[in-house]
Amino acid sequence: MSSKIDDLPWKNWAGNISATPQQIVRPVSEAEVAALVQKATRTGQPVRVVGSGHSFQPLCATDGLLISLDDLQGVVSADSASGLATVWAGTKLHALGAPLLEAGLALENMGDIDRQSVAGAISTGTHGTGPTLRNLSSQVVSLRLVTAAGEVVELSADSHPPLFKAAQVSLGSLGVITQAILRCLPTYHLHERTWAEPFADCMARLDERISATRHFEFFWVPGEDVAACKALRPVETESWQVAENPPGLSERLRRYIGPERVDWSYRIFPSERNNRFVEMEFAVPAADGPACMQEIRALMQARHPQVQWPVEYRTLAADDLWLSPAYQRESVTISIHQAADLPYADFFADAEAVFRSYRGRPHWGKLHSHTAADFAELYPRWDDFLAVRRELDPDDRFLNDHLRRIVE
Repeated sequence: MSSKIDDLPWKNWAGNISATPQQIVRPVSEAEVAALVQKATRTGQPVRVVGSGHSFQPLCATDGLLISLDDLQGVVSADSASGLATVWAGTKLHALGAPLLEAGLALENMGDIDRQSVAGAISTGTHGTGPTLRNLSSQVVSLRLVTAAGEVVELSADSHPPLFKAAQVSLGSLGVITQAILRCLPTYHLHERTWAEPFADCMARLDERISATRHFEFFWVPGEDVAACKALRPVETESWQVAENPPGLSERLRRYIGPERVDWSYRIFPSERNNRFVEMEFAVPAADGPACMQEIRALMQARHPQVQWPVEYRTLAADDLWLSPAYQRESVTISIHQAADLPYADFFADAEAVFRSYRGRPHWGKLHSHTAADFAELYPRWDDFLAVRRELDPDDRFLNDHLRRIVE
C-alpha cells in the first residue's frame, strides 16, 4: 500500500483554524512516516502532524507537509495478563473501546469527548475527571517516535527517561508518534447518574461529592443558574438503563441530564457534542478551584450575559509529566465555551485574566494567549523540555508559527 494524498485546504474540527499545506499525506506504515520526514528534512520542508484536528489552537497548521495519521489506526495487541495494549497513534479514542473489551481491558479514564486520536490526546494532555485519576498521557508506558532525522526510537521510562517525560506531553514538537503502549485496567462497568440542582447547593457540597465519587463533574448552565451534575462509579452489575429522563427538565437541561444507567466504561464516559464550538480550559490548583469558578460565573453574569454555553468543572490528579497542566499539582480544570460561529474573543480574554490570577495552566489544545515567557514561569521543567526538543529537532523541522511563539 502507498500513501494517500488529501485535498486542500485543511480545517480543524471547529472550523476556526485553516491552513494550506503544500501537501496532506496519509501514510499507511511507520516506514512511510520515516521516509516522508527524511525527505522533508532533505528539502527543508516544515512538518506538522494531525490526528482528528480537535484542537482549537493552530497546532497542526503548516505551509509545508501535513502528515495525517488517519490510516495508522487500530489495536496492534492487547494482553489481559500484563494490562498493556499497543495501539497505532492515529486510532480514535472511540475506536479503542470495543477491541479492548474483547481483550478484557479498558482505559482507566477518558474525557467526555472521544473523537480525538491517541497521538493528539497524548500530545496535549487530554484528561477526564477524578481526584485520583491522571491524564491519558500518564497511562502511556512507551512511545514509538519518528525524529527529524527520520529515525524511529522507542521511548520509555527505562530506555530514555528524560526523553520519555518530554514526549508524554509534547505538542507534536519532538517528532511523529506512530505507536503507543497504554496501561489499561480489567474491563469494568460504570454507573452514571446525572441531576440538576441550584448552583449554590452544588458548591456547598462540592468537596463531599468529589471525595465520595470516582468521577464527578458539573456544568454551570448560565441563564438558569443551575449546576448539571454527573457522578460515575464502578459497579459489578450488568448493563441497564432507566427508560425515561427525570421529569421537569427544561429543553436546555435535557442536553446534560439523562436517564440513570450502567454500561461498559467506554460507553459511559463520552457525551455527544453535535454543535461546533470553541473552548478555553485552564488547570488551577485544586484548593483554588471553587473561588476561580465563582469569579468566572460572576464575570459572565456581569460582563458577558449573552454567552449561554455552559462552564465545565472537573478534577485532575497531580502527575510528573514535564508539560502536563497537572505537573506536581492537584488540579481543578475549568472550561468555558462559545459557539464556533459567535464572537468569543472578548469573553475569552476576560476569562483568561481570571485564570492567570490563579496561576492557571492552559490546556495545550484549547485557546489561550500564553507565550514562552509565561510557560517558563508555570512549568519547573520547562528548560529541560526545551533542551530535549533541541536535541531531537535541532533545525526546528516540527515547529510552526504557533509553536515558535510557545517555545522560542
